[in-house]
Amino acid sequence: MPSQPLKGVLKPGARLPGIWLSLCSPTVTEIASGSGVDWLLVDMEHAPNDLSQITDQLRAARGAAGTSTAEVIVRPPSSDQTMTKRLLDIGARNIMFPMIQTAEDAARAVSWTRYPPHGVRGISATIRANDYARQGDYLTRYADEICVIVQVETPEAVANIPEIAAVPGVDAIFIGPGDLSAAMGYAGQVGAEPVQALIRQAVAAIHAGGKAAGILGYGEAVARKFFDEGVEFVAIAGDAWLLAREMDGLVSRLKP
Repeated sequence: MPSQPLKGVLKPGARLPGIWLSLCSPTVTEIASGSGVDWLLVDMEHAPNDLSQITDQLRAARGAAGTSTAEVIVRPPSSDQTMTKRLLDIGARNIMFPMIQTAEDAARAVSWTRYPPHGVRGISATIRANDYARQGDYLTRYADEICVIVQVETPEAVANIPEIAAVPGVDAIFIGPGDLSAAMGYAGQVGAEPVQALIRQAVAAIHAGGKAAGILGYGEAVARKFFDEGVEFVAIAGDAWLLAREMDGLVSRLKP
């Protein structure tokens, strides 16, 4: 794995572009990891990835030459204790928990990533995360490498950011603009000014809580805007989005 955990660089003031992966393809993950991007998000919530596919993509993220330093974030299909345990066991060390509404939700999510007495994660002695029992100090070091990212996706969650950010073990907060806009009555209109205003309010609250802020912002113009507004980690593109956009554009430019 890369020597620098994501939580070591995901700090206020950073500027980290990422790519969102939904095509369930280790090859695409491998190609994306070699792009120079800082992080990759492998999605399970809105993509049909299963655990074995996630394992393959974690391996692929090292890149063809084995030198990629892109860190992989996994978003589970829901914020769930058992799925969290299984993802951590296969070696995911950065997890983005969807639809976190309250500080209590955030605290539960953190507890799923920690072994007792600091949490409720179950112990298995021989797992990919500890190099199949070869890493003897895993139980004393694992928490230093695990990055917990929580998603706020509704006005209620935005209002609760100060309390969510204060939860020990929460490393960063990611704004879900699609669901946020829908919850505000602006489905499909992320660029609407009321939505953008609430996003700016959310970013300010995240920073006031001492955490790094993240968001989806596909395309150079949108991504640059969010970076310039102080968002630390922005998903600048998605694999399916890039493929469809570039295919359609090339075909339309060349058709008679």
